[in-house]
Order: sequence, then structure tokens, then C-alpha cells
Amino acid sequence: MGAVNGGDERYFEGCGREGPVRCIFFSEFHPTAGPKITCQVPEDYVSKEVFDAVNVYIIPKPQLQRSILTINTFGYKITGFPVRIDDAKYARNAYYFNLCFVCDAWARTVQYEPVVKKLSEYLLTMEEEGCFLSQVSSETTKHHQLFSILKQILNNLNATGMSTVREGEMTMFLKVVRAATDPPPVMDHHVPIFTTEKGVFQEEQWDLTTQQLLPHVDGFKHIAQIAVDADVENSLVKACIQNLLYYKAVSLLPIFLYSNVYTPTPKVRLLATDAALQEECIKYVSLSGQQLPSVQEIFVMYCSMTHGTTLQDLCSRYNPQEHNIDERKLVQFGLLHKLIRRICKYPVYIKSTNHCQPVTSLQHSFTGLLSYDEVCCRRGYSPKTLEEKVESDPSVVVIWK
Repeated sequence: MGAVNGGDERYFEGCGREGPVRCIFFSEFHPTAGPKITCQVPEDYVSKEVFDAVNVYIIPKPQLQRSILTINTFGYKITGFPVRIDDAKYARNAYYFNLCFVCDAWARTVQYEPVVKKLSEYLLTMEEEGCFLSQVSSETTKHHQLFSILKQILNNLNATGMSTVREGEMTMFLKVVRAATDPPPVMDHHVPIFTTEKGVFQEEQWDLTTQQLLPHVDGFKHIAQIAVDADVENSLVKACIQNLLYYKAVSLLPIFLYSNVYTPTPKVRLLATDAALQEECIKYVSLSGQQLPSVQEIFVMYCSMTHGTTLQDLCSRYNPQEHNIDERKLVQFGLLHKLIRRICKYPVYIKSTNHCQPVTSLQHSFTGLLSYDEVCCRRGYSPKTLEEKVESDPSVVVIWK
């Protein structure tokens, strides 16, 4: 599907953006008229022509009843939860209805699915207790009640993401819960760091394996090292950290080394203008128990990070500890807030002119896809050992990126 929303190319099906609920409609199967929209807010938002084209999915066959169905057509994304009530009191011995949310075709709607289901079950209870829905078509009062309910829900969900519905003695609470995206895969060379204070977590919140790992998550140990120190299977460590990532309790950083090279990103300019960020940064990077450093000194160090300059070079040049700056914390803060990024080294094996010399397993891993950190963790090498092996091999070149 092409771009919509006034030709803005940012909005297209699958772009992942959330949009408002444009319309809520209630449809039912009338014994003589067939499928129809009985009530919708705003009125006439979904035309009869559009509904007639898709009503086979709005009031579907019995096999699809009590399932979330989403249709994307005619510029609409329609999400419903069709319901069938079997009872001899109804014409044809059954009553069919569906409560649907309508959004823009490009919008992500998975967050509305639990709300649609809960609202449909609420209406089902109203029907079973007092035939509320089946009388909406014939009674003006019931139609007005349903219209008011749907209008309230539409306005509240779009304004605050939640709504409380009271009808008689029944009360229903609706809330749109944003589904978190899947966290990135956790690798051996990743360094987990808490993004919230450890003190806010209580032991009973986590399983026993996670509790065993927590003391070792310090922002400097990588996954492989944590597995060794905590005496926990490597795959379990990755699973636990990925779970913490999902709940945004931790972030992942590259391995810290004084031989690392960093470079500032365009976001570093925020440190010159954002007072709240300046205050947070100063407190984070200052040496414990020392006078707070100035933001100017911190800013100069970030801006001096560049290609070809290691952190060791910067420390020799500026002596950050004399200015009460913890360089390890300085790097952590910069990476967490994307003020800087790590420039990694990727070894690449180039075929040797000596065809008699066999390719070693280490050279096989020099594909240009694995960084020094990854190779070290896989091979169990120290960075210094790997550096020596690469420098002594003329058939290996290094890419910085």
C-alpha cells in the first residue's frame, strides 16, 4: 500500500506508528435485512457501500466467531471481535453482533485488540442480562444509550488511553496498553547496565536465576563474564538479560576498554543547551565524594573524541580525574544518552598469496562481520592477545566503523 495521510511518506502500512481510533461502530445480523451497522460514532463514518463490501468479515461464519479479526481495506483498518449467542428466543435461534474499532489503514492497532475484546464481552453480558443489544434497532432509548457509550469510549481512549463505562449496576474499565517491541538479541560481548536504580527492584519480582545475576550487572562486565562470575549457564544469562531489556530495566553497552575509540554524535549539542541533561550528566560522571566538575570540561572531553584517538590518549591529554571526572562513567553516560558512539574494529582476512599455507580457524572468523569484541568473546582471547595476532598476520586488515 502506498503512503497515505496527505501524501506524508512517513505513514504507510507496517510503519509501526500508532494512530487514533477514528470510529467505533456496532453491527449485527438482522433476520431480514442481513448484516448492518446499527450504531456508529461518528455517524456515517463508514459508508454503507464500504460496509457491504466487507460485512462477510464483520459478521463471519461460525468458525471465526470469538476471534479478533482485522481488515485493512478502502483506507480503513477495522478490528472487531464477532460474537454469536445461541438461544431459541432469537429469530434463526441465534443472535450475531460485532463491535468494531476503525483506524487509519497505516496505523498499528494491536494495542486496541484487548479493549475490543473486553468491550464486546461487556456488551455480551448486557445482552444476556436484559436483551440490550437486540433492542437497539427498535428502541430509540436503547440506541441513544449505546451511542452515548461508544462516544464516551471513543473520546476517552483518544484523549487519555482509558475509559470507565457505567451502565446500571455494571462498571467496566478500559485501558489501552502499549505492547512493547521485542528486545534486541543479547550477545556474549554485550555489557548490560541498569537504567533505573537497583534499589527499586525487590527480590520477589524476579526469578531465582535473575536474582543470582543482579549483583554482577555493573555496567562493565559483559555477558560471558557475568555467566562465569555468577556460575550460570550462558544461555540463561542471555534469557534473563533479554527479559530485563523487555521491561526497560537495563540497556546494552559495548565493552569498555581504554584502547576504545569513540566519536560524538549530533546529540552531543544537547549537552550545551539542556539544563536538566547537564545536571544529570555532572552528577553521573563526577568522582565520588569530590567537588562536581563543570559542564564545560565534560563537553570538551566529549567533543575531543574522534577517529584515531583512543580513550587512553584523551586521559593522557586532559587528565579527567584532576577535574573530578570519572572517565568510565563519562563513557557510560555518553553511550546511554547517545551523545557518543563506539567506533569498532572489524578484522577481515584477505586470501594469502601463499596457497600452500592453510587457512586457520581464527582467520575463518575474520569475515568483517564480527568485531574485535565478538571475536574475543567467542575465542576467549584478551583484546591484547587478539591485537597481537592480527598485527602479526599480513593477510588480515582492519576496518573501523
